[in-house]
Amino acid sequence: MELLGKVALVTGGAQGIGKAIALILARNGADVAVWDINLEKAQETANEIEALGKRSIAMKVNVADFKEVERTVDAVVEQWGRIDILVNNAGITRDRLILRMTEEDWDVVLNVNLKGTFNCTKAVIRHMSKHRSGKIVSIASVTGEMGNPGQANYGASKAGVIGFTKTIAREFAARGINVNAIAPGFIQTAMTDAIPEKAKEELKRMIPMERLGQPEDVAEAVLFLVSERSSYITGQVLNVNGGIYM
Repeated sequence: MELLGKVALVTGGAQGIGKAIALILARNGADVAVWDINLEKAQETANEIEALGKRSIAMKVNVADFKEVERTVDAVVEQWGRIDILVNNAGITRDRLILRMTEEDWDVVLNVNLKGTFNCTKAVIRHMSKHRSGKIVSIASVTGEMGNPGQANYGASKAGVIGFTKTIAREFAARGINVNAIAPGFIQTAMTDAIPEKAKEELKRMIPMERLGQPEDVAEAVLFLVSERSSYITGQVLNVNGGIYM
């Protein structure tokens, strides 16, 4: 129970990778605020956390709206007294080749994936700074490192998350706040389940480990980066990708 007494906030925590992260933090002792635009599914995650004997609250939040983020962060702090861990996981895709990509496709992905990471980090880090401690982990993507056809918006947003992570890590290292990113490869979620089976088999052949990752693979990496075992690690990008990008 290495996170006993810690308060964690996980965005996009209703399902997939976000849910796996929220549950592993709770199993290791943390109380978890679960944010998502899907309140019903976020509540299901919160119920599972409470069944583990930890406090949890489900909150409907649009991370692209700074005022809404700020209000809801303040509500968590008012209720639980502090936020020790922030996991910026909320993200969306609008995949199209660039000649077919609309301005709306570009804007909505950048607003959620990159601006959302800025909004949540800015709102939370001022509370962490007062305590001179905190752990922030943002979920980037292998696409932000190596690119992927049809994902100019998504790849740009995730590359931005990496640059943002390194900058905030430098700004707050002296305040005792560790800021890192995880770049997952192709993880088995509802998003990858939609890929046709033939394309999925071709994708597996590109991965040296010849399989898709599981949400728990990413969650275990998050657990390491928010624990005291990573106290001298900041500004880093941890790749969890089966070797597809080295």
